[in-house]
Amino acid sequence: MALHHFSTDAPSAGDTSGQEADAAHRSTGSLPEIDAFADEMAAWRHDLHAHPELLYDVTRTAAFVAGKLEAFGCDEVVTGIGRTGVVGVVRGRGTGNGANRIRTLGLRADMDALPIQEVRDLPYRSTVPGKMHACGHDGHTAMLLGAAKYLAATRAFDGTAVLIFQPAEEGGGGGEAMVEDGLMERFGIDAVYGMHNIPGLALGRFAIRPGPIMASTDRFTLTIEGRGGHAALPQNAIDSVLVASHVVIALQSIVSRNIDPLQSAVVSVCALEAGEAFNVLPQTVTMRGTMRALSTKVRAATKARIVAIVEQVSAGFGAVGGVDFGSSYPVTENHPAEAAFMADVAAGLVGEGGVDRAVAPMMAAEDFSYMLGRRPGAYLFLGNGDSAALHHPRYDFCDAAAPLGASLWARLIETGLPLAG
Repeated sequence: MALHHFSTDAPSAGDTSGQEADAAHRSTGSLPEIDAFADEMAAWRHDLHAHPELLYDVTRTAAFVAGKLEAFGCDEVVTGIGRTGVVGVVRGRGTGNGANRIRTLGLRADMDALPIQEVRDLPYRSTVPGKMHACGHDGHTAMLLGAAKYLAATRAFDGTAVLIFQPAEEGGGGGEAMVEDGLMERFGIDAVYGMHNIPGLALGRFAIRPGPIMASTDRFTLTIEGRGGHAALPQNAIDSVLVASHVVIALQSIVSRNIDPLQSAVVSVCALEAGEAFNVLPQTVTMRGTMRALSTKVRAATKARIVAIVEQVSAGFGAVGGVDFGSSYPVTENHPAEAAFMADVAAGLVGEGGVDRAVAPMMAAEDFSYMLGRRPGAYLFLGNGDSAALHHPRYDFCDAAAPLGASLWARLIETGLPLAG
């Protein structure tokens, strides 16, 4: 996950993240049974924070998770799903003879870190140069482990809880890899839920919405092939840099002139490579960027306009333009019934005033979208308080938020899979 609506790019003087949030600041609404081992959850997170791993190379993290799940007494612990994903299964103590058939609900947390150098001097700061948990996946993992410990001990539900620990959310498509590896079918998952912390949203608060909550993302590489030449003789060349400049400007017309003003899209050119000398017009320019949308229709229209502009603007100057679209995530779209259910469970913990049921969607992307594409479900935001922004080198997950997040997972299972009578 990347940029969001709730916070600025730097922490304020009142930054309450990480070890600076003690028990007195813990979010209201968490279950007493989970509060009782909140310090243990914090210790798990600190261990994970100190040992960040990227994408699918989360072998230590996955082993840590699997070891905890086994120690808690989960009925099954399966590793290697989607390459390095881990799944824990906890079965409730219900008989299955109630009005509702036995059901299976999936809860998902992401495990990977980011290629960012941590600058904050924490006692548990990253021990790996150039890598850090700058998006809170250490906290997400700790919260789901906390829920696993509680559920395995109490089992006060009628059905099955599937605890999904996913690798490679940060651009690697680990959600898709787990789905393609048979996650839903193998564990019989009927519905699936995800959660992400959000800096700037107060501790003890949740935010959710039905429908699109996060954008699709597509990476693109644009190539302009002109004709190189001496900078003093431009009439004998086709200036690929000039063409690229016109292409960049024209691309900005897509959102303003081709997309319905009531819809959302982003087109950003973020890198440009051309030439090596001060007096040579380069033959080729390469540009890279990203496009975002909140609907499949807008996504398709934006892609089509990018291709048309690159090819036709280039042709107008006598150059040749090409577009290559790379890795992408679909729109993260909450199913209405499941979003309402998740919001109700959250309100049961913190009160209706602590839940925003119509939060504005974000133009960041999430590969939980692949799971929501296979099963009904919902994705919710958890307040991380006044901390640095996600993907900032001073970011840290707030330990005070963990008991509430773990409690939400626990109550979601107990409410969604109630014991008969």
